[in-house]
Amino acid sequence: MGVPIDQRLGHHLKRAEQELIAAKHAALRPSKLSTPQYTVLLVLAEEPGLSGAGLARRCLVTPQTMSSVLSTLEGRGLVERKPHPIHLHILEARLTRSGRALLAKADVPAMAVERKLDAEFTPEEREQLLGLLARCTDALSRAAADIA
Repeated sequence: MGVPIDQRLGHHLKRAEQELIAAKHAALRPSKLSTPQYTVLLVLAEEPGLSGAGLARRCLVTPQTMSSVLSTLEGRGLVERKPHPIHLHILEARLTRSGRALLAKADVPAMAVERKLDAEFTPEEREQLLGLLARCTDALSRAAADIA
């Protein structure tokens, strides 16, 4: 078996991710948003006009998952999609007025989760953690490229 699971970095990274998702899910429940839906609204607030493929890359999900999330948000009137002015086959997504309002409301408890996480670290520890996580990401990207 090799290394026990509780000594594997990947296991601890996944556990931290799952705890973050669970905390945000609970925080977003009153707004009737899932964590992926909230993330899409947040990204579109910062980068309006992204395509579904661009959103999928930015939100770290598959294009199929993004298509489903966008359809749900569009059905709720939170996002609108219109053809790109030049590339008519590409649909650009933008927040509606309702989408912006719901994001403003949902962001308050979601940011409370982020602040609780931040409060666990000194500014120096936070910077160190960000650097270590970046190294993890780089190492895992290289590992995936080596396998492919």
